[in-house]
Amino acid sequence: MDKIEGVAAPLLIDNLDTDQIMPKQFLRIITKEGLDKGVLYDLRFAADGAPRPDFVLNRAEYAGASILIGGANFGCGSSREHAVWGMQQLGIEVVIAASFGEIFFGNALNNRLLLIVLPQRQVDALAAAAATPSSNRLSVDLDTMTVRSAGGLAFPFTLGLRHKQMITEGLDMVGATLRQLADIEAFEQRHVARAPWTRVL
Repeated sequence: MDKIEGVAAPLLIDNLDTDQIMPKQFLRIITKEGLDKGVLYDLRFAADGAPRPDFVLNRAEYAGASILIGGANFGCGSSREHAVWGMQQLGIEVVIAASFGEIFFGNALNNRLLLIVLPQRQVDALAAAAATPSSNRLSVDLDTMTVRSAGGLAFPFTLGLRHKQMITEGLDMVGATLRQLADIEAFEQRHVARAPWTRVL
C-alpha cells in the first residue's frame, strides 16, 4: 500500500490523551474486539449514550473518515495500546498533528497506524480545508512522502524506513523482525560458537 486516501476529519484538541481516546471502562477485555465502540466515547456520546450531533465524527460529511487531523501532543498520557487498536477498528488509518505523545507514537507506528508530523501552520491549513465538505479528502502518498488535499495543498513529511516498510508491505513487528531472520540466525551461530555453553538444547 503506497497511497492512503480518504475523508479527513479535523479534531484540533491539544493534549488529547489516551484516556480520552480509549476510556478505562473499555479496557476490561480479553481480546481486541469491539474497541471501536470506546474510541473518544465521551466526546462522541452524551451521558445517555446518544451520539452528540455536533461532534465531528458524528457528522454526515465525515462519515467513514479514515484520516484525523489532530491537535498538538496527540495521544499523550498513559501507554494503553488499546487506543491505537480502537482507532484502527474505527477505520482510522492516518493521524496528522504537529506533535504526538512519545509512547503513543511508538505504539501507533508499530501497529501500522500512520502518524504524520507537520508544522502547526500546515496542520492548521489542512484542518481548514477539511472543514469544508467539498475539500475534506486527503491523499497520503508514501512513495513521494507527501500529503495532498483536494483543494491543492501539498506538504512533504518524513517517516523512518522501517515504519515506512511496515506500512507499505503490511508487516507487523513480528513480520518486520522476520525479514531479518537470516541475520538473526547468523548472529546466533556466531554467538554459540564463541560461547557454546549458551546453546539451547
